[in-house]
Amino acid sequence: MARLVYTLAVLALLPWAVLHLLWRARRQPEYLRHWGERFGFFATASPAPTLWLHAVSVGETRAAQPLVAALHERYPGHRILFTHMTPTGRATSEALFGDDVERIYLPYDTPWAMRRFLRHYRPAFGLIMETELWPNLIAACRDAGVPLCLVNARLSQRSATRYAAFPALTREALQGLAAIGAQSAEDATRLGALGARGVTVTGNIKFDIEAPPAQLELARALRARCGSRPVWLAASTREGEEALILDAWKRVGAGNAALLVIVPRHPQRFDEVARLATERGFALQRRSEDAAVAATTQVLLGDSMGEMFAFYAATDIAFIGGSLLDFGSQNLIEAAACGTPILIGPSTRNFAEAAREAIACGAARTIADADDLVRQVRDLLSAAEARQAMGAAGRAFAARHRGATALTLELITAAAR
Repeated sequence: MARLVYTLAVLALLPWAVLHLLWRARRQPEYLRHWGERFGFFATASPAPTLWLHAVSVGETRAAQPLVAALHERYPGHRILFTHMTPTGRATSEALFGDDVERIYLPYDTPWAMRRFLRHYRPAFGLIMETELWPNLIAACRDAGVPLCLVNARLSQRSATRYAAFPALTREALQGLAAIGAQSAEDATRLGALGARGVTVTGNIKFDIEAPPAQLELARALRARCGSRPVWLAASTREGEEALILDAWKRVGAGNAALLVIVPRHPQRFDEVARLATERGFALQRRSEDAAVAATTQVLLGDSMGEMFAFYAATDIAFIGGSLLDFGSQNLIEAAACGTPILIGPSTRNFAEAAREAIACGAARTIADADDLVRQVRDLLSAAEARQAMGAAGRAFAARHRGATALTLELITAAAR
């Protein structure tokens, strides 16, 4: 009964979903493409046996890199199919994996669309990255005999509270999964409280991501283009944060010769962030210009995709976006692995355990607000020994937590037998 009510709600919201796609397409025309996939109609199918992995957007897609490599090695005769919900997630998989994987949009969660999806691709098993519970999809997999695993699962207290508002539906969905691999004991406890059975703590796969040699080479080139001055990075910033950072940099960091690099989380906001910088009188350059950074440039806009490792490795300090305002923070693990000193704001629920440990071991420091961020950047830029110590702590922190991919692969293999 709970799933029937859910299905009726999904059907009622489909017209809104179409309007939403049209609305988003004003700023990101890619939302107008591949509409048939969103309703369960697909142009092609792989002739090879298929392994299916769902990564809703950019973060989940990037996190899947070690797992994709492990799956290719364990199942060499299979093709990997990625499903996404956003154009940026799809573009990220293109940048990271090219033709090594197929990619489509996952249909909206109606029973018939999910049945068509499974009949069309016939996956040997499915993997959902992090926390995406689609009740009709899970039920369709169960009915079709397709083992479906939730891997690298994380569940903040806020998300747990939302799921708890629909206890029967959530419990049915969680118990319909073949296996669950959680990032931490806290995530496992929250999932168990919602009705999940046999949750295994496998760790965070993101710790297993290594900077590709090409990204490190690009980092050296980017740094050379910036000249000899200090460089600090505002990485994966979210709406509202750039204005606060730029205002503070103008107010508190006035006269500082350092270059500020801003890489917005969402590419559709590149032009908006460029406008915010120029309106405040900053001399701006774009990464897409692919040119040496002029000595007079004050802000470099990272308007590119798939280069975050290079930005981390090329800069002296990294602020982790999504943490200054209440977005829950973006991923700090890549910065730690690169040995880049980390500054992070008060909102860290998406990476709560990683943030706590990074701060405790000295790899990261907390900032209270934008002015405090700029003050700490200014202080760290003049303290080379402190930066070196934070960088070394970050590398050690990342190294200690590696191994989640191997544990996850064991979980998948057992569930798929």
